[in-house]
Amino acid sequence: MKALLGYLAGLLFGLGLTIGGMTDPARVIGFLDVAGDWDPTLIFVLGGAVVTTFLGYRLAWRRGVPWLVPRFALPTRRDLDVRLLGGAALFGVGWGLSGYCPGPAVASIAGLSAPLAAMLVAMAAGWWLARRV
Repeated sequence: MKALLGYLAGLLFGLGLTIGGMTDPARVIGFLDVAGDWDPTLIFVLGGAVVTTFLGYRLAWRRGVPWLVPRFALPTRRDLDVRLLGGAALFGVGWGLSGYCPGPAVASIAGLSAPLAAMLVAMAAGWWLARRV
């Protein structure tokens, strides 16, 4: 049941990214181009995600316990270290250069192109490298 719900959540996430146009790297790059031909669409997609997450967390906390596991798993660390900041910077640079973050990249696999393939290979290499370092 846990795997099925995870699959359905991922499917819903990918569908939302596709409907919101976030699988189009030109739209993402247009959002990041604040000095040029700026495209504010991403703000509305992110705003919808923030509102949905806010409401979802309120409902989940009201239940007290999750459906499929005995307790909520919350992060305990609150510090900012070099690994976190470096990873965030690499993520941002990769997103800005390719126009894809991991979710939209995976959701875009059906329309695989050379730039998308390069981004996916770089992402997989980064995951591999992060596990080794």
